[in-house]
Amino acid sequence: MKKDFLSVLDLTGDELDETLALATTLKHARAAGTPSITPLAGRHVALLFDKPSLRTKSTFTIAVRELGGDVIDPAAEVALGSRETVIDVARNLERWVAGAVVRTFAQAKLVEFASAAPRLGVINALTDEEHPCQAVADVLTLQEHLGDLKGRTVTFVGDGNNVALSLAHAGVMLGMTVRVASPKGYEISDSLVADFADRARWGGKVEVWNDAAKAVAGTDAVYTDVWASMGQERESARRERIFRKFQVNDKLMAAAGSAIFLHCLPAHRGHEVTDSVLDGPASVVFDQSENRLHAQKALLAKLLV
Repeated sequence: MKKDFLSVLDLTGDELDETLALATTLKHARAAGTPSITPLAGRHVALLFDKPSLRTKSTFTIAVRELGGDVIDPAAEVALGSRETVIDVARNLERWVAGAVVRTFAQAKLVEFASAAPRLGVINALTDEEHPCQAVADVLTLQEHLGDLKGRTVTFVGDGNNVALSLAHAGVMLGMTVRVASPKGYEISDSLVADFADRARWGGKVEVWNDAAKAVAGTDAVYTDVWASMGQERESARRERIFRKFQVNDKLMAAAGSAIFLHCLPAHRGHEVTDSVLDGPASVVFDQSENRLHAQKALLAKLLV
């Protein structure tokens, strides 16, 4: 595998399959209380977070420690270029640690950091453009509940954002149809879809829709995310009006039939999703949240060898 995981597209299809298989093995071993592999024994991983986090930071910290390593967690004001350049931060860290888990705003900043440190394994824990660790956990969850994903359909309802894009990357590599249903002007970019069309296997494809009810018909899973992501808070009121018809509620889930429900969390209850759906029998969001640990553990074990 490449030294860095900045995008799902940094994996080949076979590498994604292997990562998911390892995540499943590690999950079962943890549940059984059997000894874990320890490829990070005696090694450290830096957590560099510009954005707040519950699931990502918690699960990466646990994952590193369960793989035998330890974490350092520099304060945000010294971690990613506010006191010195991103390049200098990366060049310092590669002398001390095996890897860096980076959660920041621009993907370009992450790429600059990774390029500056050829000996340092870098993992994208979220940027404005992509959220690949979330996507690996998502498809792991879909596999657990749906089995083989070839020919299955997942419908993402809401903003064509970083979560939607990374889900599309992973989904088409596993043979899924990924529908992204968004208001006009908020769709996943056609040019981005074209960029990774050649990575699709077994007929996997992305479809762009503007009608949520039509998009969920016949789907196997419905997925949503907040309407205003971190950094878009000033747009919240306007987005609330625009996205109102894209709320995942009982009526929309009824249109989807027997579909399961996913959300990357945190959820704004009563906005993009109702309590009755989030807490209902179709919801697998906390399986999905748990799987962040196992997916990231597998990524660390495969990347930082």
